[in-house]
Amino acid sequence: MKASELRELTKEELNQKLEDFTEELFNLRFQDASNRLDNTSRFKKVKRTIARIKTILNEK
Repeated sequence: MKASELRELTKEELNQKLEDFTEELFNLRFQDASNRLDNTSRFKKVKRTIARIKTILNEK
């Protein structure tokens, strides 16, 4: 997600997105450990999105 899209969301929506992406990161790590992960670039995208959400939450 782009930062401009995230800035339009409320704090509650951002917290929900943060929870969703954190859960997705956990699932990606689990898939990687069991050698079932196909798209390894998704790690980087999810981590960056989590960082963006946390940054925007700190700004608010």
